[in-house]
Amino acid sequence: MQVTAMHFKRKAAENLSNEKLQRALEKLQTKFVNGRAAAIAELPNFDQIRNAAADVRERVINNLDRYLLRFEQEATARGAVVHWAETADDVNRIVADIAVLHGVQRIVKSKSMVSEECGLNDYLESQGLNVLETDLGEYILQLAHEPPSHIVAPVVHKTKEDIADLFVDKHHRPRTTQIAELCREAREVLRPGFLAADMGISGGNFIIAETGSVLIITNEGNGRLSTTLPRVHVAVTGIEKVVPTLEDVTTLLRLLPRSATGQSITNYVSVLTGVKGRDDADGAEHFHIILLDNGRSRLLGTELQPMLRCIRCGACMNHCPVYQNIGGHAYGWVYPGPMGSVLTPSFVGLENALDLPNASTFCGQCAVVCPVKIPLPDLMRHLRNRQVERHLRPWQERAALRVWSWMAQHPALYALSTRVAARLLRLFAGGKKRLSHLPGASGWTEERDMPAPAGRTFRDLYRVGRRA
Repeated sequence: MQVTAMHFKRKAAENLSNEKLQRALEKLQTKFVNGRAAAIAELPNFDQIRNAAADVRERVINNLDRYLLRFEQEATARGAVVHWAETADDVNRIVADIAVLHGVQRIVKSKSMVSEECGLNDYLESQGLNVLETDLGEYILQLAHEPPSHIVAPVVHKTKEDIADLFVDKHHRPRTTQIAELCREAREVLRPGFLAADMGISGGNFIIAETGSVLIITNEGNGRLSTTLPRVHVAVTGIEKVVPTLEDVTTLLRLLPRSATGQSITNYVSVLTGVKGRDDADGAEHFHIILLDNGRSRLLGTELQPMLRCIRCGACMNHCPVYQNIGGHAYGWVYPGPMGSVLTPSFVGLENALDLPNASTFCGQCAVVCPVKIPLPDLMRHLRNRQVERHLRPWQERAALRVWSWMAQHPALYALSTRVAARLLRLFAGGKKRLSHLPGASGWTEERDMPAPAGRTFRDLYRVGRRA
């Protein structure tokens, strides 16, 4: 997937004025935010479960090599083939080689953000393979030639009218805006693909070290059909998704669907272990598992290591006031919202995503709702520090920070300057309570008014209060 994060400001401005998108994004509040609150309320011991989940993820990340080698050992013992991919290009090459090895022509895919990260579909199609997305949201995006705007609900930016028009154009059937009928139409188109496919490709919500299993959770039957009907199954997932035991997975599964979609449990939880046995009714005859690094190992031992705990629930973006207003496409890569503001600069380079760590109000809501307690504001703050250290911020901004730092180290001068500034801004407001334009800070006042100072600093008011 092409990285366009460097155009964040322009895309954000466009999306703020897109009325259709704004109406579509209202679904986040009703479906995901309120739904999560209700689902979490079902767990009287939520905080304990959350602490346990964070401990599981942290224990894995601190011993990542050991658990990955154990996973490879167990998966191989059960007939799977484990591949190690350092980059996205490696994933694409490995999948294409597997297709050649097994004489594959037709592929069905379950939703996978890692495959989006690699641009896998485009690569396979360039190799002459037929690839069909079977998750309803991803199928809609494949028809529209668009990237996902949300990691859980990839078409949250589209209305049912948009989808109806798209289906008329691609399916050549009578137009309907009834959701049930649109779903039926998609099923009728997709079913032949499952039966004809030679290979199924999936992601992996978790991989389990003690059994060598890949676990996927879905709300549609497409995930299970994609992994059991074709004779070849390829699972592509990040190296950080490993979990020690099945018992540890059950802890995480109590939080993941609640945090993602506000459900107590998803419709399908599939634990895929090894190849089809002689007495098995279904399952893949050939099982390949690709473990992708693509920058993940660079985070180990750094201030950004907690980001590897992420279980891709999307709660941070659902509750983020920035994402709620601009949607996912403005972030310019696979992972939007607060998680993307850390992952994208980490994976594609800070210089290619300068605005993302700054795309936050620092309200802290993302950290509050994260089921594995990732301190997202702290991580974004660290990336901001890196930008300054590497001189990636505009020189005016760096100069202003240096001036502020010097003055903060001289309390008397700082007090005098703030006293003067408070009085000047009060005069500039002209008796009004708000400033609609602030010289030198147009980025703050183009879209909002700033409260006008009272004309006295906190120090002045505190001094008066003490005398009283």
